[in-house]
Amino acid sequence: MVSLARSSLVYDWRRYAAAVFAITFAGLLVLVQLALLLGLFGTVSVAIDQSDADLWIGYPKTQSVDLGRPLPPGSTVNAWMHRSVRRVEPLTFAIGDLRRPDGVAVSVFLYGIEPVPEGLAFARKLTPEQRRLLDEPDAVIIDVADQAKLGANVGALVEINGKRARIAGIVEGIRGVGTVSVLTSRASLRRFSPDLGTTTTYQLVALRSGARPARVAGEIADAGGIKRYGVWTAEDFSVQSQIYWLLESGVGIGTGFASALALLVGVVITSQTLGGAILASLKEFAALRALGVSNASLRQVVLEQSWWLGLIGLGLTGLLTAASAWLGDTAHVAMSFPWWLLLGVSAVILAVALGSGLLALRPLYQADPANLLR
Repeated sequence: MVSLARSSLVYDWRRYAAAVFAITFAGLLVLVQLALLLGLFGTVSVAIDQSDADLWIGYPKTQSVDLGRPLPPGSTVNAWMHRSVRRVEPLTFAIGDLRRPDGVAVSVFLYGIEPVPEGLAFARKLTPEQRRLLDEPDAVIIDVADQAKLGANVGALVEINGKRARIAGIVEGIRGVGTVSVLTSRASLRRFSPDLGTTTTYQLVALRSGARPARVAGEIADAGGIKRYGVWTAEDFSVQSQIYWLLESGVGIGTGFASALALLVGVVITSQTLGGAILASLKEFAALRALGVSNASLRQVVLEQSWWLGLIGLGLTGLLTAASAWLGDTAHVAMSFPWWLLLGVSAVILAVALGSGLLALRPLYQADPANLLR
């Protein structure tokens, strides 16, 4: 029975090709959509994920990192007094209007950071040399993915909120969701945005080795009745920001619906293809029944065919996914392929194939030996 399942697939491969392609593209669509979704919402928390802070101090009940408000004075007193705190560093967000060299205006998100070599903000992206570039007056760093949109290379002069600025460097991986990210020093930000440049949106806290972030967060939290600030661990704040955008933007629900629809289409096409193959081979199956082969053994043939179709589709999905990831990386499209996503979608692809085989079993019961006499 095992050889029969494989032999029929090899002999009638054209008949089963539609099922393979249905499984392949259903899996590819689901995988790429979810990878784009994870990549998109990963950019929401890019400031958190690319920084070396263990704790973030911000406005109380802030739902997402990009929705921060100016902190009141005295928000870092408890942090400085705690024995486990190694460094506290301010970070300021501001909205700006960048005018390209050709005069076109682009809305940008400005990060005012400390340009010192031991700085915490974007420590995983900026080299010490790039931080020193921000020490220069009016110097800014942009993401390579936004370079074409801004129409500016290193050394180009632009305007931010009507003030002259110079592109001092280009880095990859700081792009935010739906916006252009611009890094500058807090000193330069005070010139670009006098109203917000003097404020602090977040205080980044680095802890000493061995300290527990969750425990320290609770100990330096505001104990007053009316909270002046909130404290989050970096991991919690990152997840919180992504979940907020996932639920509030509606993109996550739309992607989930599209993925479910793709799987449904894959199941329908695959089951119809297998059912058609069984109907086309009905006399062969009836002959096997006449030779004493049980229905259970024939079901095993069909289900094994489904299994092999799933494996073939999974292999093609892997090749196409690798090509999609390469194209996304070349075009600077944010995509994320964590191991659990790859493993989960692989299991779903095989489940779709086996489920399609179960749906296609109905014609098998028409394989009665009496059909051979008609």
